[in-house]
Amino acid sequence: MHLNRLDLNLLVVLDALLTEKNVTKAAKLVHLSQPATSGALSRLREYFADDILVRIGSKMVLTPLGESLAIPVNNILLQIQATVEKRPEFVPEESERNFRFMLSDYTNAIFIPKLLKKALKMAPKVKFEFTQLYDDPQEDLEKGKIDFLLLPEFSLSSSHPSCHLFDETYVCVGDINNSALDHLDLDTFLSLGHVTTHFGAQFRPSLVDTILEERNIKSNVEVVTPSFTSIPQVVVGTNRIAVMHSRLAIEWSEYLPLKIVSLPLELPVMKWGLQWHQYRDNDPGSIWMKELVIETAQQL
Repeated sequence: MHLNRLDLNLLVVLDALLTEKNVTKAAKLVHLSQPATSGALSRLREYFADDILVRIGSKMVLTPLGESLAIPVNNILLQIQATVEKRPEFVPEESERNFRFMLSDYTNAIFIPKLLKKALKMAPKVKFEFTQLYDDPQEDLEKGKIDFLLLPEFSLSSSHPSCHLFDETYVCVGDINNSALDHLDLDTFLSLGHVTTHFGAQFRPSLVDTILEERNIKSNVEVVTPSFTSIPQVVVGTNRIAVMHSRLAIEWSEYLPLKIVSLPLELPVMKWGLQWHQYRDNDPGSIWMKELVIETAQQL
């Protein structure tokens, strides 16, 4: 198909160039040689009468026109993909579709095993890809790299459909022999060594740490781990404590000698939700998976 001399295949290359801002990386993304990708860039420059991608110093950057094209071009390709992939029905028993999720280590530990068991009974050939949470989950959703975000609701965008899944509360955990937890007040809580979690390349603090900081409450952080699931193993055998999701703490207490107690301060309930791209809103497969996720959440 040609639109005023623009081959739609060039839009695929354009999207890769706008995303990667690098000809070599864009070539790998669309499975073309570097010369072919450079040739496509030349044709795009001619069509738009703009350089689109220029070198400044050691980096390639987008021109203003290139910046303005990034989101519209990506949305066009996602809409085309959703259209050509659309089927009159989705048959779970026969489907070999691959569903891609981005989620936290908490949901990966607590939620995903239950989801996989349900899916296996209903759709044994369906495949799953689970990606760890990065600094900008919305970007991967926008670009169609993932199908669903399964994250705290404050991390979800108002630009795409979403739904509430479940609520989670927090508890304090420590070694089963840690007597300081028997009558835990706020002073004791703050004096004990804490294990906490930071996330992503920007080393962002957990929601709990952020809330404590906003309240001008300073905890005695002695250990920082990369995930909530690694906390229980770190506190066992020590006098350190940690704030954890209730379900995750209970899960780990079945395998490790953990003591679980109530917190000596009030924390807001954590609301978890599911989000998908607006162009997948009427896709039968996405609708089926969404309903399966919601059903699994209701049984937590």
